[in-house]
Amino acid sequence: MKKYVIERAIPGVGQLNGEQLKGAAATSNGALAQLAPKVQWVQSYVAADKTFCIYLAEDEAAIHEHARLSGFPASTITEVTGMIDPTTARA
Repeated sequence: MKKYVIERAIPGVGQLNGEQLKGAAATSNGALAQLAPKVQWVQSYVAADKTFCIYLAEDEAAIHEHARLSGFPASTITEVTGMIDPTTARA
């Protein structure tokens, strides 16, 4: 599985309350259940008008299919080719 960062442009998403975010997660989980095991949701970061989601998927097409089924746009999909963090400087 490849790792992807998905940027979703969703106006006002940062203003949603806990129940609304719970509903959005349930909608996403429903789409994921239809696509398993081709795509997995790792986590998402919610900002003012966007979410930034980390997914594992067989390919970019699986992410597009999740977006279609869930109704959440996949505005930008970027494959992660490496990771660094503060400990990288010590390697």
